[in-house]
Order: sequence, then structure tokens, then C-alpha cells
Amino acid sequence: MNYRLEDEDEDTRVDETPDTPPAGKAEQLFFKSRNVIITGAIDDKLARRAVTQLLALAEDSDDPINVFISSPGGHVESGDMVHDIIKFIRPKVRTIGSGWVASAGALIFVGAERENRYCLPNTRFLLHQPSGGIGGQVSDLMIQAEQIRIMAERFHKLFAEATGQTPEKIAEDTRRDFWLTTKEALDYGLLGKVISSVDELA
Repeated sequence: MNYRLEDEDEDTRVDETPDTPPAGKAEQLFFKSRNVIITGAIDDKLARRAVTQLLALAEDSDDPINVFISSPGGHVESGDMVHDIIKFIRPKVRTIGSGWVASAGALIFVGAERENRYCLPNTRFLLHQPSGGIGGQVSDLMIQAEQIRIMAERFHKLFAEATGQTPEKIAEDTRRDFWLTTKEALDYGLLGKVISSVDELA
């Protein structure tokens, strides 16, 4: 469709076509690929974006969804949100680690069943105790400390179920930063398979 700018002659017409702009085409192709990318710090904005994509893809079809993760971690409850939605929706979700999968990023990673957890060859994993900033009056300190204790117990149970380890072992291993190579993650039950190509996805 042609639009004429006022007070301009025929040579200054602006041609506009109804074609989808390149950015829009890229988004459509990305949606059709059924891939979700989670990178950087985990916060409420990232969680909202990831969950929106997961729910939209689940509504679109029951075909598998790939969630690529490279994250240093972040807000635990935001990680919980994505973790729970991965389990909630009907399509099979495959989590694929790349770079590093740490803390709340690892929480999202184990939202998939073990056989659907993959990583690329140079991925590192980090598990550690959940933490939080504590401040305020003594009564508030006690409440916050109790909430961290409850969160830690839930963390131990969740990762025990995801890996086949006991909650006690998870608690012991994560007293300090617990780094794992891909081989160690496989042996620990955190990871299902190391892959180098998309063709290796089951």
C-alpha cells in the first residue's frame, strides 16, 4: 500500500508492504522451533518470559519443547516458577545446559525428567545451599532464618528426587559450593546425557 506525504510530489512516495518485518519473521521461526532460551540471572522478569513461552508452546501442540539454560542462578522462587511449569505442562520438556548451570539455573534444569536432561560438552554445574539477605529486628531475623531453613530442606528433597541421591547427601555435598563436570553430573544423577549435536536429542 502506498502512502503520500503531504506537500510531496510523486517521487517522494513511501512504499510499505504488508510483509512481516524481519524481526517478526525471526520470532515466528523461533516459536516454530519450540525452543526457549534462559540465560543470565534468574529473576521475576526472566521467569515470566520463560513461563509465557512454555505455556504458549504447550497450547500450540504436544510436541517436545527444548529449554536451553546458561545461568549463574538468582532468585529461588523465580526458578521454582519455571521448574514447576516445566512439570505442569503436557509436552515433554528437554532441558539443555550450556556454559554453566548454577543454583536457580540448576533448579530449572532438573524440572525435566532425568532422561530429558542434556548438556553440551563444556558445561559446568553448580549446586549450593539457598541463601537470603537477613536484616531487621531480632524477631524478623528469626523468621527469616526459619524460612531459609525451610527452603534448604525443600532444596535437599527436590534435588534428591531429581538425582536419586538422599536428602542427607545433598545437604552434605552442598554445604559449600558443589561444582560438577559433565562426567560428575552424569554420575551424580543430575544429567541424563552429554550431546554435541541436535541430532542426538531423543
